[in-house]
Amino acid sequence: MTVLTLSQGKCGLSEGITRYMTAMATGDLMVLVFNVIVGEIIRDYFPGSLLNYTPACRLSVFLQGFSLQLSIWFTIAFTFDRFVAICCDKLKACYCTKRTANIVIIIMSALNIMVNIPLPFRYEPIHVLNNVQWGCRTVTGYLSSPAWAAHRWLTNISNMFVPIPLLLLLNSLTARHILVASRARQALKSSRGGAGKMGGDPELKSRRTSIVLLFTISGCFMVLSAPITVIHICVGVTHTVNYQGSTSLYTAIRVAFLLMCTTSCTNTCIYALTQRRFREEMTHVLTFPSTLLCKPRK
Repeated sequence: MTVLTLSQGKCGLSEGITRYMTAMATGDLMVLVFNVIVGEIIRDYFPGSLLNYTPACRLSVFLQGFSLQLSIWFTIAFTFDRFVAICCDKLKACYCTKRTANIVIIIMSALNIMVNIPLPFRYEPIHVLNNVQWGCRTVTGYLSSPAWAAHRWLTNISNMFVPIPLLLLLNSLTARHILVASRARQALKSSRGGAGKMGGDPELKSRRTSIVLLFTISGCFMVLSAPITVIHICVGVTHTVNYQGSTSLYTAIRVAFLLMCTTSCTNTCIYALTQRRFREEMTHVLTFPSTLLCKPRK
């Protein structure tokens, strides 16, 4: 519904922002499908599914890693676009465009594909029956291989260690610029005898709406992704390899993974809470089928 609503281009947003938000919604939907439905529900509750075949299992692993990274880096791309639009007046005209947004989305998708290409090769079939490969297990020497260790570090850096500090930096710089500009604008209007309140200034009201949307999206992402990042740091420092014997650590990892997947569900609620035009367009999309059915009767 979010992808369909945003793709209409009637939510009062620029074409660049619409492209980023549509990409974010698509990445979030992929996480819900491949990481939650396929990776958790079908794998655990449907033992006779296609995931028993090794090729399907490998493809599922690739799509799970790819979807998660798309969701993360599309959020960063959106935050950086808003940072440029608000803080960099000279760069704004050439960067904050539909063409740039399309290029950034394509480049990020290609880079994430390259990063996740090795994931299917991490697994090998458990057994082969009548030339059909069944099951998935980690290849021998995975933990001792320098190449796989480098790939693990690359994945952890791109998924956890870089996004949160980068979002914090961009948001703090954006907030600082907005506060300074708002104070200067209010002071200027007061000196001219105009209304210094934010409610009477459309420009300040627009900035406030932008910062609320930006901070709620990236803020929710940081809060819900922080637990899995902390756990990965602790596991890396303590060199924990097998955690299945530790009930508390296993529970913490599963809860942290649940919170990380929940980030894919929050953006639509944020759009609905902060964007009036989005609510109106989604209502129109929901009522459109019933409108078509009622027209012939009328």
